Amino acid sequence: MNPRPEKRLVPRRNTTIRAHIVFDGGRSRLDCIIRNLSDGGAKLEVASVAGIPQTFDLIAPGHRPHSCRVTWRALKELGVQFLG
Repeated sequence: MNPRPEKRLVPRRNTTIRAHIVFDGGRSRLDCIIRNLSDGGAKLEVASVAGIPQTFDLIAPGHRPHSCRVTWRALKELGVQFLG
């Protein structure tokens, strides 16, 4: 059985970067793990997607902050596109 071909314009690399989803003007902050990453977006692992807004900032120590828009949701994962 062959794996599905990559359809993304920019392939993602697997990571285990601890980060924070920040929203509500910086008043709300949720822990997450960046599971894969590209120049255009990422897959995030969270405890639950409940309550996470459609747009937020992604902050990871030692990395540049990103404004994000959610492109898909699963029970404990989010796909995000970097904005700007």
